[in-house]
Amino acid sequence: MRHGLRVALVLAGLAGAFSVACSTDRETPDESAAPATLIPVDVSLGDVSINKVPFLVAADNGLYEKNGLEVHQFITPGAAEDARKSGVNVPAEYIRQNAGAVPIAVGGGAPMIYGHITRGGPHRVVIATHEEILKSHIIGPSSIASANDLKGKRIGYSGMGAVTHYGALAWARRMGWDPERDVTLVGGGSSLDAVTQKKVDAALASVMLTAMAPARGLHEIVDLTQYNIPLAGSGIMAERGWLAANRDTAVRFVKAAVDAVALMKRDRAATNASLAKWFNVTNPATQEEMYKVVIGLPDKPYPAVEGIEATLALYGPSVPEMRKRRADEFYDSTIVEELDRSGYLDAARR
Repeated sequence: MRHGLRVALVLAGLAGAFSVACSTDRETPDESAAPATLIPVDVSLGDVSINKVPFLVAADNGLYEKNGLEVHQFITPGAAEDARKSGVNVPAEYIRQNAGAVPIAVGGGAPMIYGHITRGGPHRVVIATHEEILKSHIIGPSSIASANDLKGKRIGYSGMGAVTHYGALAWARRMGWDPERDVTLVGGGSSLDAVTQKKVDAALASVMLTAMAPARGLHEIVDLTQYNIPLAGSGIMAERGWLAANRDTAVRFVKAAVDAVALMKRDRAATNASLAKWFNVTNPATQEEMYKVVIGLPDKPYPAVEGIEATLALYGPSVPEMRKRRADEFYDSTIVEELDRSGYLDAARR
């Protein structure tokens, strides 16, 4: 890792430990130049998934520095424990508490909205999205062969409001099922261990876990991508007050993410190196499955407005406060719009 760039996978954190000195000018993105001194910023990576790899690639290949940033990245303890249950071991020194104090979070817009409204979590706005539709998979034993076989079964998700919870509810309804009667949804059950230990019959899983499933005697029952379910999925979210005062820093971070996705698509070895370094994923077959997701990452990561609207609609019947909120409270598309108009997004692909 390059000098001056401290990137550690761990939850977001050190409350009040970030001091971000930066310009507040609303200059056009293509005119911003790297400052003489790198701008420090803390970032929560949330969970362990393929959608986080662009930010690891950005760290490993100096793309944050290129854009004038000194980025400190972390992952949550809960996410690290969930990953451990599926065979991915995150080093303890890269795990810390308190994501709420961090100005930028990389994760699902749907969980952020649910957490903010139901638990008073940080109010962030989505400024870029890498996942506009639900791309989770349902994995389980060979005895469950098809989607229809899942009726009446116990299906695991990670936590209330998480992408796996949103996905389980939305998918069950697409099947014409009542998610409270036709299936049993089990929290804390979105791991390979939960399935192999028969705590659940099947589980919603990320591409990373799906790629690891065959080694544990499990298989993909359903690829939820085929249902084209709108999702405010993994992307970049900034705390509203911080974004208003530190827009230049946010622009630089989005540019670094765009640069990382472009590099990953040009150079598969860069992706595999970060997978091996941070997630201990070295199996070529597993890496191959994960790289299929990389190819599908958007070159122009506009916020997933339809997914934000779908989140408010899905949870509205059970969470009355959801019905009082508007989608535009939870996204800001101006950064990606400006990068697009300036030609930066197109140039990054060349």
